[in-house]
Amino acid sequence: MMSAREPKQAPDIKTSMIQYITGSLELLSQKPIPDDKAIHDVRVMMKQYRAAVRLAQPLIDEPVYRREYLAGRETGRMMATWREAAVLRKTVKALKKENPELFTKLWDNEKIQELLRKPFKNWDEAAKQAETVKEVSARLTRARYRVRFLGLNAPDVHLLLGELERHYHAAAASYMACRKEPGPRLLHEFRKKSKTFMYQLCYFRHLNPSAVKALEKKLDNLTQNLGRYNDLSQVKALTGCKLGARGNSEVIDELAIVIRDKQDTYLMKVWPVAYRIFAPGRKLQDLLGLSF
Repeated sequence: MMSAREPKQAPDIKTSMIQYITGSLELLSQKPIPDDKAIHDVRVMMKQYRAAVRLAQPLIDEPVYRREYLAGRETGRMMATWREAAVLRKTVKALKKENPELFTKLWDNEKIQELLRKPFKNWDEAAKQAETVKEVSARLTRARYRVRFLGLNAPDVHLLLGELERHYHAAAASYMACRKEPGPRLLHEFRKKSKTFMYQLCYFRHLNPSAVKALEKKLDNLTQNLGRYNDLSQVKALTGCKLGARGNSEVIDELAIVIRDKQDTYLMKVWPVAYRIFAPGRKLQDLLGLSF
């Protein structure tokens, strides 16, 4: 177990959890339904909420932990398809802008054209989305009420540092798996674990603000590039754009190469940053600039 030489005031996890829920409820109250940006922000806050719950796991009973963690995960999943559709459309539009001649040759590819089209919302679809928003809001309202009664006031900062270290090692193990065999699934897992670690760091800024904020900035850069890689992987999966697959036309192979080149560019930005944070032998206390 890690222990700081000079303990300082522990972070207020419960207040943050309530703020994440309250902020999400405010965004979900948009009329008639939340826009793409609001949905994105709600999903981010739900990830931050889950990261806080995971950090507080040693402080609460297992059934309570599972209930609150699942509350954040399920609300995020209920809105996932809305956000993913918007992100994929933006990703394909960026590819088209950078490769206009290639996309001219893809004018009759229905899968590509479907991703480029902004979906038309009829009354039935709007009603379903409104109902989903209503259900998500109800779940979050109940969760906010429950969080008020969690015994998370003045937690032991040493205990929380130990939990942070556990999530750091989980992200480091995921990094090693990716370096051994990089692929969409493992890279997606590395991104998720790195984000959990990044979102938990905010509770330790008071220990060494400059070092912690610098680490957060590096992780934000890393996870954003992994996110862009993942967006392109989803485009490939949805369009069946697999490089060198039997039956591919020349234009599909060309698109597959363009996508692979962009993914390689993102990974080239990821690996140096990831190495400095997660390489074997790295220690959390050194990254945070603390003595333990």
